[in-house]
Amino acid sequence: MKGATLSIRLAAAMLLGSGVFSFGFAQNSGNITAQANVLTPITVTAERNLDFANVFPGVSKTVVVNSLASGRFKASGASNGEVTLGFTLPANLTSGANTLPISFGATSAGHKTVNDPAAATLFDPAVGATARLGTSPDPTELFVWIGGTVTPASQQAAGLYTGTVTLTVNYTGN
Repeated sequence: MKGATLSIRLAAAMLLGSGVFSFGFAQNSGNITAQANVLTPITVTAERNLDFANVFPGVSKTVVVNSLASGRFKASGASNGEVTLGFTLPANLTSGANTLPISFGATSAGHKTVNDPAAATLFDPAVGATARLGTSPDPTELFVWIGGTVTPASQQAAGLYTGTVTLTVNYTGN
């Protein structure tokens, strides 16, 4: 019986050594690299104010996107980066305690990768838009224009009325 026990032990040792009965010797993990390429941050430059110039009491005045009086912004960032365009718009311009209503319509804003408002893609600034920055090697820019309408009352007080229009541009990740 001693010989049989020795044979069984010897056979078991040979099986374990051959890998047939492997206990914890197989690979059970792997590695990958996590990486992220951070792109150029977006910069937004206010290039021209929205200027209604002289306005008369009781007479509405509209400035369209392709007018030299429209407001203009320039956004720069990563080549062909998809961005959202969002505006914060005033409901009124103010002069001291006096207010002047301002409104924006469905085609009061536009965007284009070159400075050509006549060829701009028009959009409603109250809704916003999705666009792409220019592509390399050309400038990676996007021009955004805004117009609007002021509606003075027939007894509107004289004065210089102002308000702030803010454009926010963010990458979508696409």
